[in-house]
Amino acid sequence: MSKIVLGIVADDFSGASDAASFLVEQGIKTLLFNGVPSEDLQASEEKIAVVVALKTRTEETSKAVSESLEAFNWLKKNGAEQLYVKYCSTFDSTKDGNIGPIIDSVLETYNIKYTIIAPALPVNGRTVEDGHLIVNGVPLNETHMKDHPLTPMWDSDLAKLMEPQGKYQSLKINHELLKLSNEEILKVIDEFGQDKEHFYVIPDYYEEEHAQKIIELFGDLSLLTGGSGLMAGLGRKYRKDLDAKSEQVPSPTTGKAIILAGSCSAATLGQIEEYKNTNGTSFRIDPLQLVEGTQTKEELWESIQAANEDSVLVYSSDKPDNVKEAQRAGREVVSGLLEKTTAFLAKKAVESGYNRIIVAGGETSGAVTKILGYDSYQIGESIAPGVPIMMPLKNEKLRLVLKSGNFGQKDFFTKAVDMTKGNFND
Repeated sequence: MSKIVLGIVADDFSGASDAASFLVEQGIKTLLFNGVPSEDLQASEEKIAVVVALKTRTEETSKAVSESLEAFNWLKKNGAEQLYVKYCSTFDSTKDGNIGPIIDSVLETYNIKYTIIAPALPVNGRTVEDGHLIVNGVPLNETHMKDHPLTPMWDSDLAKLMEPQGKYQSLKINHELLKLSNEEILKVIDEFGQDKEHFYVIPDYYEEEHAQKIIELFGDLSLLTGGSGLMAGLGRKYRKDLDAKSEQVPSPTTGKAIILAGSCSAATLGQIEEYKNTNGTSFRIDPLQLVEGTQTKEELWESIQAANEDSVLVYSSDKPDNVKEAQRAGREVVSGLLEKTTAFLAKKAVESGYNRIIVAGGETSGAVTKILGYDSYQIGESIAPGVPIMMPLKNEKLRLVLKSGNFGQKDFFTKAVDMTKGNFND
């Protein structure tokens, strides 16, 4: 079998592609699976990383834990040397959230003493300072995430965020402690853990030199957890053992582009407005009209076809207050309708020769990838940090871009359309 140097389980598909992109940039051949593979990897001496994308961020906790353990068991069975629990860099999780239970289940299942909690991704403005998660200079609970419709964030202190959902205690390693020698830091950790079965370590990480220190200290732990900020450092760690740099997917392809936006993050809302302001053709999915039946997915598709544009944006993203208003019809009902509508449009688009599918939002990405049915991907170049172009191994003409809601520059959608555009006469 292939030698899996790093086996990652992500809580949504956009987060999985985010992690994979940083590894590929470091020359690590990376396979991405949508769900737990039904078959084992083929025998090979090749050293690779494997990312398994689940949809466990807002799933019922016992199911999220069960599915995560199934994924990790598959990775271990296929030779994974190191495991990684991948979650969003904004630590999306309520007091009853799934991050803690998933981490605890892996610690206990594989008898691992401790792991780190490291959601930081400084290149995208997510940092950890004195144990607090900061987003673009603002404490997490003071950002738009405090009003997130599914995972409203009530604190920025990672230790406090872990308390109601994790079983164990946290040790913060702030920037001052990180200045000590590795031996001195590890002594502090050993003393903290003497009377504990399991525990978590929360290192500060707001500069890239912190990432290097974290890799030096914890890079050989059998379990790591966090966002994708450590992926580049881990990639460099493993790269020295590789014989050759992995080949990337060609970015351009033939066919039209459809952008499907479901995230309500401030970044995605800004990207929608930028696309519309540059005269991009767009259609809005109205959740209340969907509930009432005055707007249907079939009518939306007819409108998209009638527009006959090279690229088109379809979005349900809205401001938090408007989302809350729409959810009066029932959060699960509205969310379900939006996901079904977006998935329907994605499938229709691919069936009609749209080979460039650009998606914003974790839940939306999950719905799209599920209906398209592809279960393995090769990773290409990145449009923005953590957002790669992907090619399904079973459809080499298709290019899929899945963006976490908070990621990407203002002109992200335009850039994604341009980078994936090939010659229609090919």
